[in-house]
Amino acid sequence: MNDGGERRFGPLGTTLVIIPTYNESENIKAIVGRVRTAVPAAHVLIADDNSPDGTGKLADELTVDDDQVHVLHRKGKEGLGAAYLAGFRWGLERGYGVLVEMDADGSHQPEELPRLLTALKGADLVLGSRWVPGGRVVNWPKSREFISRGGSLYSRVLLDVPIRDVTGGYRAFRRETLESLGLDDVSSQGYCFQVDLARRAVKAGHHVVEVPITFVERELGDSKMSRDILVEALWRVTTWGVGERAGRVLGRTRRH
Repeated sequence: MNDGGERRFGPLGTTLVIIPTYNESENIKAIVGRVRTAVPAAHVLIADDNSPDGTGKLADELTVDDDQVHVLHRKGKEGLGAAYLAGFRWGLERGYGVLVEMDADGSHQPEELPRLLTALKGADLVLGSRWVPGGRVVNWPKSREFISRGGSLYSRVLLDVPIRDVTGGYRAFRRETLESLGLDDVSSQGYCFQVDLARRAVKAGHHVVEVPITFVERELGDSKMSRDILVEALWRVTTWGVGERAGRVLGRTRRH
């Protein structure tokens, strides 16, 4: 705290951008190049789930001439959440001060990363948000926008978290924030993984900031979104929300 009671945030340290991949051979070189141009001081970790299209090999080639690009080869496709958790552990073990989530397909524009990092100077977690003023999506069908907006609204209300885009996956964490979230207990995937980390951050009392981004639908490769991911998110969010409400009711009952 400073003399006025306002919290002071420490320096950020070196940034690690974690990019999970599975069959992203058409996108990986371009997205890494854009990250390195947008934030030259940042390091990149490609967490590849043994992509059968050769993404891992292409990632290895990127490391030959750039010692700020790294590759984490995983045994197989285990889902987005597991890939990010492995990337977080890799980065925390090596002392990075900021860990960033970013998609490989270009939907999260690296050129907007400097704004997230600037906002992080006064926050514990910064979310790139599609649903705050100034945020938008490009080339999405109305049905996809409805699902995303509806999922964020449902999660926000049921879990009582003041975040407009709680399912978004473009995020910058301070290392201390991640270390406080109990990552060993996280098993959720996809949309649900993002909701889980956001609710944990809010419940832990962290200062979470949303900055507007333009989310651009991928042009190359196939989307990893599936019905199973949506069903898991709905089930887990409902379970968390009902559990928290039941806990509050039982707590009040015991006090009386």
